[in-house]
Amino acid sequence: MIEREVTLINALGLHARAAARLVQVASRFRARITLTKEGRTVDAKSILGVLMLSGALGDRLLLAAHGEDEDEALAAVEALFLSRFGEAG
Repeated sequence: MIEREVTLINALGLHARAAARLVQVASRFRARITLTKEGRTVDAKSILGVLMLSGALGDRLLLAAHGEDEDEALAAVEALFLSRFGEAG
């Protein structure tokens, strides 16, 4: 299992569209991918779980991947955070 801390840098945080993109990217991989915020861990392939984190600008989350393609999965999801989910600002 590998883990990395990520920070929400997009203005609207984990709103519906960003959460949907995250789930879409995470679902491409076989690895189990989770996000943890303030002790609450959710499956990154579940849009309901991701939305329940109520992630806002500046929030720090622990991103973890476990499985055969964990390196690629973690890199892809982290890149999504760094690209601000494709949003401006």
